[in-house]
Amino acid sequence: MRYLPLSDTDRTSMLASIGAPSIDALFTDVPEAARLSGVIEDLPLHASELSVERQLKALASKNLVAGEVPFFIGCGAYRHHIPASVDHIIQRGEFLTSYTPYQPEIAQGTLQVLFEFQSQVARLYGCDVANASMYDGSTACWEAIGMARRITRRSKAVLSAGLHPHYVSLCDTMAKFTGDTLVTADPVLTDGAPGDDMARLLAAIDGETSCVVVQNPNIFGHVADLSELADACHAKGALLVAVVTEPVALGAIKSPGEMGADIVVGEGQSIGVGLNFGGPYVGLFACNEKHVRQMPGRLCGETVDAAGQRGYVLTLSTREQHIRREKATSNICTNAGLCALAFTVHMSLLGEAGLRKLASVNHARAVLAAERLAQVPGVELVNGAFFNEFTLRLSKEARPVVKTLAARGILGGVALGRLYPKLEGLANGLVVAVTETTSEEDVEQLASALEEALA
Repeated sequence: MRYLPLSDTDRTSMLASIGAPSIDALFTDVPEAARLSGVIEDLPLHASELSVERQLKALASKNLVAGEVPFFIGCGAYRHHIPASVDHIIQRGEFLTSYTPYQPEIAQGTLQVLFEFQSQVARLYGCDVANASMYDGSTACWEAIGMARRITRRSKAVLSAGLHPHYVSLCDTMAKFTGDTLVTADPVLTDGAPGDDMARLLAAIDGETSCVVVQNPNIFGHVADLSELADACHAKGALLVAVVTEPVALGAIKSPGEMGADIVVGEGQSIGVGLNFGGPYVGLFACNEKHVRQMPGRLCGETVDAAGQRGYVLTLSTREQHIRREKATSNICTNAGLCALAFTVHMSLLGEAGLRKLASVNHARAVLAAERLAQVPGVELVNGAFFNEFTLRLSKEARPVVKTLAARGILGGVALGRLYPKLEGLANGLVVAVTETTSEEDVEQLASALEEALA
């Protein structure tokens, strides 16, 4: 990114235009305790461009690159092989057109891709309709809760203990501004079904419940049947919101829509979007057709032009940019267009048969890895059912073990103590993800390193 410095005259002119007396006045909403009182003493006041580049490269060299070391990290972000053809196709001008397709006559490439993307997501999730993507899975989760509130005119959402804690945190933050009540619970590493609190969810549904939010597979990798929960929600006039953070799993397990979920949301990063030190991601959002007018975001549709030729347009645009703010369903529902394009291209290359085969390979390798790691002294497999991610219970606290593994060049998984620092009962838990990129040699290296770390 280019750095374009401003002169004092530029700053004075800009402040005058917005009516601010000083630059400090722009930060009045930031608490005093969170502001710097002066310069950062550990940093030099200035440095040459060459010096800065060297320092940043030295810092970057400390990163462990996923493709170069045994990699078992998951919990919402997964390493999958992305064909080189994906990167080639997404740069073609007929697809990578204007960011926002306000003028359909010059944005047919973008609109067609989004139409295909919606069709793929709806099919994948087992729903009638999907929107043209969202920021990421966590914000899509919150949007689903808001949508359920508008549909049911209720404001109590019951969240499963197996929902990703980052998703819960985001929803908790947003609920402070909307008045929604979120009913949550701490997860438990139950043998066979970690994080599964189906009985609690069924008991919590009442006449004030807008929706129940459940992740499948959940944060611990446990796979559940949501059919009974969907029936219980509908009996009380509530909606079932299902969250999927690993879309490849839907090549092997029944889709949430087929199990009765009213709204299905999640993260699409696994398909077409590589790991890039934390982003970008692409949020997936689908629902039943009867609720489509309460769905946030954009919806592309197919039509014909004056000559009878097929064309694509924005059918629904429920954002505040398109209609009066008080009529908007959301103010944070822009789409991640480039990531959606990559998702569509990768999914098209796979096809249904390819996705099912990919899912089969993921599951098979995960089963072999779980069996091997369970043989390590001090390691216990917690899951009874899983797709490509499972939880281990170690004989020691997992966070120091993960650091020891990283020092040996092995990214051995996600310590539950990192996700749940206040829950001592999860401190020894380690979530391990295995995909088609994981080799038998990788698993053996992890097993050997775990054995030494736990000795």
